[in-house]
Amino acid sequence: MELLMLSGGVLVVPVLAFITFLFWPGALLKVYNWYWRQRLGLVVRYSHSGSYRFCYSSRGKPGGATPSLLLLHGFSATKDMWLPVVKYFPKNQHVVCVDMPGHEGTSRTGSEDYSIQGQVGRIHQFVQSIGLDKIPFHLIGTSMGGNVAGVYAAHHPADLCSVTLICPAGLVYPTETEFISRLRELEKSEQEESIPLIPSTPQELDDMLRLCCYTPINIPRQVLRGLLQNRIPNNGFYKEVFMEIVGEKSRHSLQENLHLIKTPTQVIWGKEDQVVDVSGASVLQEALPHCQVELLESCGHSVALERPRKAANLIMDFLSAQDVNNENTKKVS
Repeated sequence: MELLMLSGGVLVVPVLAFITFLFWPGALLKVYNWYWRQRLGLVVRYSHSGSYRFCYSSRGKPGGATPSLLLLHGFSATKDMWLPVVKYFPKNQHVVCVDMPGHEGTSRTGSEDYSIQGQVGRIHQFVQSIGLDKIPFHLIGTSMGGNVAGVYAAHHPADLCSVTLICPAGLVYPTETEFISRLRELEKSEQEESIPLIPSTPQELDDMLRLCCYTPINIPRQVLRGLLQNRIPNNGFYKEVFMEIVGEKSRHSLQENLHLIKTPTQVIWGKEDQVVDVSGASVLQEALPHCQVELLESCGHSVALERPRKAANLIMDFLSAQDVNNENTKKVS
Protein backbone atom coordinates (compact mmCIF):
# COMPACT_ATOMS: atom_id res chain seq x y z
CA MET A 1 0.00 0.00 0.00
CA GLU A 2 1.11 3.57 -0.74
CA LEU A 3 0.11 6.75 1.06
CA LEU A 4 -1.40 9.52 -1.02
CA MET A 5 -1.10 12.82 0.87
CA LEU A 6 -4.02 15.19 0.47
CA SER A 7 -4.71 18.52 2.19
CA GLY A 8 -6.65 17.88 5.37
CA GLY A 9 -5.68 14.25 5.85
CA VAL A 10 -4.12 11.06 4.52
CA LEU A 11 -5.88 8.74 2.12
CA VAL A 12 -4.55 5.21 1.78
CA VAL A 13 -4.92 3.74 -1.73
CA PRO A 14 -3.33 0.82 -3.54
CA VAL A 15 -0.34 1.57 -5.77
CA LEU A 16 -2.20 0.59 -8.94
CA ALA A 17 -5.09 2.87 -8.04
CA PHE A 18 -2.63 5.71 -7.43
CA ILE A 19 -1.12 5.21 -10.88
CA THR A 20 -4.65 5.30 -12.31
CA PHE A 21 -5.26 8.62 -10.54
CA LEU A 22 -2.12 10.09 -12.13
CA PHE A 23 -3.57 9.50 -15.57
CA TRP A 24 -7.23 10.13 -14.67
CA PRO A 25 -7.15 12.89 -12.05
CA GLY A 26 -10.94 13.29 -12.24
CA ALA A 27 -11.16 9.92 -10.50
CA LEU A 28 -8.89 11.24 -7.75
CA LEU A 29 -11.27 14.11 -7.03
CA LYS A 30 -14.21 11.73 -6.75
CA VAL A 31 -12.30 9.48 -4.35
CA TYR A 32 -11.18 12.53 -2.37
CA ASN A 33 -14.79 13.65 -1.89
CA TRP A 34 -15.92 10.08 -1.16
CA TYR A 35 -13.24 9.80 1.51
CA TRP A 36 -14.35 13.01 3.21
CA ARG A 37 -18.04 12.09 3.09
CA GLN A 38 -17.18 8.76 4.71
CA ARG A 39 -15.10 10.46 7.34
CA LEU A 40 -17.88 12.94 8.15
CA GLY A 41 -20.63 10.30 8.18
CA LEU A 42 -22.43 11.68 5.11
CA VAL A 43 -24.33 9.22 2.92
CA VAL A 44 -25.26 9.95 -0.71
CA ARG A 45 -28.94 9.37 -1.37
CA TYR A 46 -31.54 10.01 -4.07
CA SER A 47 -35.14 11.18 -3.93
CA HIS A 48 -37.71 11.73 -6.67
CA SER A 49 -40.52 14.12 -7.48
CA GLY A 50 -42.29 12.40 -10.35
CA SER A 51 -39.60 11.62 -12.90
CA TYR A 52 -37.26 14.30 -11.54
CA ARG A 53 -34.31 13.00 -9.50
CA PHE A 54 -32.50 14.81 -6.70
CA CYS A 55 -29.09 13.75 -5.44
CA TYR A 56 -28.08 14.72 -1.92
CA SER A 57 -25.89 13.71 0.98
CA SER A 58 -27.11 13.64 4.56
CA ARG A 59 -26.14 12.78 8.10
CA GLY A 60 -28.26 12.33 11.21
CA LYS A 61 -32.01 12.54 11.68
CA PRO A 62 -34.47 15.42 12.00
CA GLY A 63 -36.08 16.27 15.33
CA GLY A 64 -32.94 16.83 17.36
CA ALA A 65 -32.09 19.65 19.76
CA THR A 66 -31.37 21.97 16.82
CA PRO A 67 -33.25 22.36 13.53
CA SER A 68 -32.23 20.37 10.46
CA LEU A 69 -29.86 22.18 8.10
CA LEU A 70 -30.40 22.25 4.33
CA LEU A 71 -27.41 23.64 2.41
CA LEU A 72 -27.60 25.06 -1.14
CA HIS A 73 -24.35 25.39 -3.07
CA GLY A 74 -23.33 28.05 -5.57
CA PHE A 75 -23.09 28.14 -9.34
CA SER A 76 -21.24 25.19 -10.95
CA ALA A 77 -20.39 23.65 -7.56
CA THR A 78 -21.86 20.50 -5.99
CA LYS A 79 -23.14 19.33 -2.62
CA ASP A 80 -19.52 18.44 -1.74
CA MET A 81 -18.49 22.11 -1.58
CA TRP A 82 -19.98 22.07 1.95
CA LEU A 83 -17.69 19.30 3.24
CA PRO A 84 -15.22 21.73 4.92
CA VAL A 85 -18.12 23.39 6.78
CA VAL A 86 -19.91 20.15 7.75
CA LYS A 87 -16.64 19.07 9.38
CA TYR A 88 -17.21 21.70 12.09
CA PHE A 89 -20.90 21.09 12.75
CA PRO A 90 -21.76 18.99 15.82
CA LYS A 91 -21.60 15.27 15.01
CA ASN A 92 -25.28 14.78 15.90
CA GLN A 93 -26.47 17.68 13.74
CA HIS A 94 -28.92 16.67 11.00
CA VAL A 95 -27.38 17.96 7.77
CA VAL A 96 -28.66 17.75 4.18
CA CYS A 97 -26.56 18.95 1.22
CA VAL A 98 -28.35 18.81 -2.14
CA ASP A 99 -27.07 19.10 -5.70
CA MET A 100 -28.85 22.11 -7.21
CA PRO A 101 -30.97 21.63 -10.37
CA GLY A 102 -28.88 20.17 -13.21
CA HIS A 103 -25.74 19.95 -11.09
CA GLU A 104 -23.87 16.68 -10.41
CA GLY A 105 -26.44 13.95 -9.66
CA THR A 106 -29.65 16.01 -9.85
CA SER A 107 -31.72 15.86 -13.06
CA ARG A 108 -30.63 18.10 -15.92
CA THR A 109 -33.74 19.33 -17.74
CA GLY A 110 -33.96 22.79 -19.30
CA SER A 111 -33.63 26.52 -18.72
CA GLU A 112 -37.01 26.76 -16.97
CA ASP A 113 -35.43 24.96 -14.00
CA TYR A 114 -32.28 27.10 -13.94
CA SER A 115 -33.81 30.53 -13.33
CA ILE A 116 -33.88 31.46 -9.64
CA GLN A 117 -37.65 30.95 -9.43
CA GLY A 118 -37.27 27.63 -11.23
CA GLN A 119 -34.61 26.51 -8.75
CA VAL A 120 -36.78 27.61 -5.82
CA GLY A 121 -39.60 25.47 -7.18
CA ARG A 122 -37.37 22.43 -7.55
CA ILE A 123 -35.83 22.84 -4.08
CA HIS A 124 -39.36 23.03 -2.62
CA GLN A 125 -40.14 19.74 -4.38
CA PHE A 126 -36.97 18.26 -2.91
CA VAL A 127 -37.92 19.39 0.60
CA GLN A 128 -41.31 17.73 0.21
CA SER A 129 -39.84 14.57 -1.33
CA ILE A 130 -37.72 13.84 1.77
CA GLY A 131 -40.28 15.12 4.28
CA LEU A 132 -38.03 17.93 5.49
CA ASP A 133 -41.01 20.29 5.69
CA LYS A 134 -42.61 18.35 8.56
CA ILE A 135 -40.57 20.37 11.06
CA PRO A 136 -39.31 23.91 10.31
CA PHE A 137 -35.67 23.74 9.22
CA HIS A 138 -32.78 26.17 8.79
CA LEU A 139 -31.86 26.97 5.18
CA ILE A 140 -28.32 27.96 4.18
CA GLY A 141 -27.31 29.19 0.73
CA THR A 142 -24.18 30.70 -0.77
CA SER A 143 -23.83 32.88 -3.87
CA MET A 144 -26.40 31.55 -6.39
CA GLY A 145 -27.64 29.28 -3.61
CA GLY A 146 -27.96 32.33 -1.35
CA ASN A 147 -30.18 33.97 -3.97
CA VAL A 148 -32.31 30.81 -4.08
CA ALA A 149 -32.40 30.55 -0.27
CA GLY A 150 -33.58 34.14 0.12
CA VAL A 151 -36.33 33.79 -2.48
CA TYR A 152 -37.32 30.45 -0.89
CA ALA A 153 -37.69 32.22 2.47
CA ALA A 154 -39.90 34.83 0.79
CA HIS A 155 -42.25 32.27 -0.77
CA HIS A 156 -42.19 29.30 1.64
CA PRO A 157 -41.85 30.85 5.12
CA ALA A 158 -43.82 28.06 6.80
CA ASP A 159 -41.05 25.58 5.92
CA LEU A 160 -38.35 27.54 7.72
CA CYS A 161 -37.36 28.53 11.22
CA SER A 162 -34.49 30.72 9.92
CA VAL A 163 -32.14 31.29 6.99
CA THR A 164 -28.45 32.04 6.45
CA LEU A 165 -27.38 33.94 3.32
CA ILE A 166 -23.66 33.71 2.53
CA CYS A 167 -22.40 36.25 -0.03
CA PRO A 168 -25.73 36.00 -1.87
CA ALA A 169 -26.20 36.93 -5.50
CA GLY A 170 -29.38 38.60 -6.72
CA LEU A 171 -29.06 42.07 -5.14
CA VAL A 172 -28.52 45.59 -6.42
CA TYR A 173 -25.08 46.30 -4.92
CA PRO A 174 -24.17 49.90 -3.96
CA THR A 175 -20.63 49.12 -5.06
CA GLU A 176 -20.05 46.87 -8.05
CA THR A 177 -17.09 44.52 -8.27
CA GLU A 178 -14.83 44.41 -11.30
CA PHE A 179 -16.37 41.02 -12.04
CA ILE A 180 -19.89 42.49 -12.27
CA SER A 181 -18.58 45.34 -14.42
CA ARG A 182 -16.99 42.82 -16.78
CA LEU A 183 -20.30 40.94 -17.03
CA ARG A 184 -21.95 44.15 -18.17
CA GLU A 185 -19.29 44.52 -20.86
CA LEU A 186 -19.81 40.90 -21.95
CA GLU A 187 -23.53 41.60 -22.26
CA LYS A 188 -22.91 44.50 -24.63
CA SER A 189 -20.26 42.69 -26.65
CA GLU A 190 -21.34 40.62 -29.63
CA GLN A 191 -18.11 38.61 -29.49
CA GLU A 192 -17.94 35.20 -27.87
CA GLU A 193 -15.81 35.70 -24.76
CA SER A 194 -14.94 33.40 -21.91
CA ILE A 195 -16.88 33.72 -18.65
CA PRO A 196 -14.53 33.96 -15.63
CA LEU A 197 -16.55 31.39 -13.65
CA ILE A 198 -16.43 28.80 -16.46
CA PRO A 199 -12.75 27.85 -16.93
CA SER A 200 -11.58 25.59 -19.73
CA THR A 201 -7.79 25.79 -19.19
CA PRO A 202 -5.54 25.43 -16.12
CA GLN A 203 -4.78 29.16 -16.28
CA GLU A 204 -8.48 30.06 -16.36
CA LEU A 205 -9.07 27.75 -13.39
CA ASP A 206 -6.29 29.50 -11.45
CA ASP A 207 -7.85 32.85 -12.38
CA MET A 208 -11.27 31.66 -11.16
CA LEU A 209 -9.85 30.50 -7.83
CA ARG A 210 -8.08 33.83 -7.35
CA LEU A 211 -11.34 35.62 -8.14
CA CYS A 212 -13.33 33.54 -5.64
CA CYS A 213 -10.76 33.19 -2.85
CA TYR A 214 -8.98 36.06 -1.12
CA THR A 215 -6.80 33.62 0.80
CA PRO A 216 -4.88 31.24 -1.51
CA ILE A 217 -6.27 27.72 -1.10
CA ASN A 218 -3.74 24.91 -0.75
CA ILE A 219 -5.20 22.36 -3.17
CA PRO A 220 -2.91 19.63 -4.58
CA ARG A 221 -2.24 20.06 -8.31
CA GLN A 222 -3.63 16.60 -9.04
CA VAL A 223 -6.93 17.57 -7.40
CA LEU A 224 -6.99 20.80 -9.44
CA ARG A 225 -6.41 18.81 -12.62
CA GLY A 226 -9.26 16.54 -11.60
CA LEU A 227 -11.50 19.51 -10.90
CA LEU A 228 -10.86 20.94 -14.37
CA GLN A 229 -11.28 17.53 -16.02
CA ASN A 230 -14.65 17.08 -14.32
CA ARG A 231 -15.83 20.58 -15.18
CA ILE A 232 -15.00 20.85 -18.88
CA PRO A 233 -17.66 18.37 -20.14
CA ASN A 234 -20.25 20.42 -18.22
CA ASN A 235 -19.20 23.84 -19.48
CA GLY A 236 -22.08 24.02 -21.97
CA PHE A 237 -24.54 23.38 -19.16
CA TYR A 238 -22.80 25.89 -16.89
CA LYS A 239 -23.10 28.56 -19.55
CA GLU A 240 -26.81 27.83 -19.95
CA VAL A 241 -27.34 28.19 -16.19
CA PHE A 242 -25.15 31.27 -15.99
CA MET A 243 -27.00 33.09 -18.75
CA GLU A 244 -30.28 32.22 -17.03
CA ILE A 245 -29.30 33.52 -13.57
CA VAL A 246 -27.77 36.76 -14.88
CA GLY A 247 -30.68 37.36 -17.25
CA GLU A 248 -33.37 39.95 -16.54
CA LYS A 249 -35.72 37.43 -14.94
CA SER A 250 -33.25 36.30 -12.25
CA ARG A 251 -30.54 38.96 -11.95
CA HIS A 252 -32.20 40.80 -9.05
CA SER A 253 -34.51 38.06 -7.75
CA LEU A 254 -33.41 38.39 -4.14
CA GLN A 255 -33.68 42.20 -4.22
CA GLU A 256 -37.20 41.98 -5.63
CA ASN A 257 -38.33 39.56 -2.90
CA LEU A 258 -36.71 41.15 0.17
CA HIS A 259 -39.97 42.80 1.24
CA LEU A 260 -41.55 39.34 1.58
CA ILE A 261 -38.90 37.86 3.90
CA LYS A 262 -40.14 37.60 7.48
CA THR A 263 -37.97 34.64 8.51
CA PRO A 264 -35.14 35.35 11.01
CA THR A 265 -32.12 35.96 8.79
CA GLN A 266 -28.36 35.72 9.20
CA VAL A 267 -25.97 37.26 6.67
CA ILE A 268 -22.32 36.15 6.38
CA TRP A 269 -20.05 37.95 3.92
CA GLY A 270 -16.33 38.03 3.18
CA LYS A 271 -15.10 41.63 3.27
CA GLU A 272 -12.81 40.95 0.30
CA ASP A 273 -15.47 39.39 -1.94
CA GLN A 274 -14.51 40.09 -5.57
CA VAL A 275 -17.57 38.38 -7.10
CA VAL A 276 -20.47 40.17 -5.36
CA ASP A 277 -19.46 43.17 -3.29
CA VAL A 278 -19.79 43.15 0.50
CA SER A 279 -21.85 46.35 0.20
CA GLY A 280 -24.75 43.96 -0.44
CA ALA A 281 -24.78 43.28 3.32
CA SER A 282 -25.93 46.87 3.95
CA VAL A 283 -28.76 46.36 1.44
CA LEU A 284 -29.95 43.33 3.39
CA GLN A 285 -29.58 45.10 6.73
CA GLU A 286 -31.66 48.03 5.53
CA ALA A 287 -34.41 45.82 4.10
CA LEU A 288 -34.33 43.36 7.01
CA PRO A 289 -33.58 45.49 10.10
CA HIS A 290 -33.51 42.52 12.47
CA CYS A 291 -31.13 40.39 10.43
CA GLN A 292 -27.78 39.49 11.96
CA VAL A 293 -24.81 40.50 9.80
CA GLU A 294 -21.34 38.98 10.14
CA LEU A 295 -18.52 40.41 8.01
CA LEU A 296 -15.39 38.27 7.81
CA GLU A 297 -11.96 39.87 7.66
CA SER A 298 -9.44 38.64 5.07
CA CYS A 299 -12.07 36.49 3.37
CA GLY A 300 -13.41 36.50 -0.18
CA HIS A 301 -16.44 34.98 -1.90
CA SER A 302 -15.74 31.33 -1.06
CA VAL A 303 -16.49 31.46 2.66
CA ALA A 304 -17.03 27.68 2.82
CA LEU A 305 -13.46 27.10 1.60
CA GLU A 306 -11.69 30.02 3.24
CA ARG A 307 -13.37 30.16 6.65
CA PRO A 308 -15.28 26.89 7.16
CA ARG A 309 -14.83 26.69 10.95
CA LYS A 310 -15.89 30.31 11.43
CA ALA A 311 -18.93 29.85 9.17
CA ALA A 312 -20.04 26.69 10.99
CA ASN A 313 -19.63 28.33 14.41
CA LEU A 314 -21.53 31.45 13.35
CA ILE A 315 -24.41 29.35 12.03
CA MET A 316 -24.65 27.24 15.18
CA ASP A 317 -24.41 30.34 17.40
CA PHE A 318 -27.20 31.96 15.39
CA LEU A 319 -29.39 28.88 15.84
CA SER A 320 -28.72 28.89 19.58
CA ALA A 321 -29.65 32.57 19.79
CA GLN A 322 -32.88 31.90 17.88
CA ASP A 323 -33.72 29.11 20.31
CA VAL A 324 -33.20 31.47 23.27
CA ASN A 325 -35.34 34.15 21.60
CA ASN A 326 -38.12 31.64 21.00
CA GLU A 327 -38.00 30.51 24.63
CA ASN A 328 -38.17 34.11 25.85
CA THR A 329 -41.11 34.81 23.54
CA LYS A 330 -42.96 31.80 24.96
CA LYS A 331 -42.36 33.01 28.54
CA VAL A 332 -43.63 36.51 27.73
CA SER A 333 -46.76 35.17 26.05
